[in-house]
Amino acid sequence: MIVVGGGHAGCEAALVSARMGCQTLLVTSSKDAIAKMPCNPSIGGLAKSHLVYELDALGGEMGINADLTAIQSKMLNVSRGPAVQATRAQCDKEVYAKRMQEVLEGVPSLHILEDEVVDVVLEQNVVNGVLAAKEGIIPGRSVVLTTGTALAGKIFIGQEVVEGGGDGRPASALLSAARKEH
Repeated sequence: MIVVGGGHAGCEAALVSARMGCQTLLVTSSKDAIAKMPCNPSIGGLAKSHLVYELDALGGEMGINADLTAIQSKMLNVSRGPAVQATRAQCDKEVYAKRMQEVLEGVPSLHILEDEVVDVVLEQNVVNGVLAAKEGIIPGRSVVLTTGTALAGKIFIGQEVVEGGGDGRPASALLSAARKEH
């Protein structure tokens, strides 16, 4: 299994694959950016808390990591009905990322590669791996793209528009262009 991108989804995808015994490769542009929370350091809220509870039920790491790195937790909408109540934890951004990186590094069948994936390798419409900028072709039977905001990412500052994935990270422009062709 090859997982492209080391954000929330990439971490969970890589962990579930490796914990099920699959040899797993997580490809990210920067190991230091794995599980980094570039925008809002919160886990939970009205929409995301339901997803985190589902990940918890399936053995995911996000909820555990949030519990261990929270600097503030709050129950939202307590004056309303249970359908709109939710938990939100504000996490220490640096500690959250560091702990998740340590969890990933501690899984024996999970390997991390710093590189940029520029295309998915297909042969007769069957996935056979990825093409990375430095490593070249990396074979794999399954590929999960979890590039998030970096895929064709653009940052708007007033009238200025620049390519980027947020928080100083590069956009996945080459992968985006390659996917458009298919």
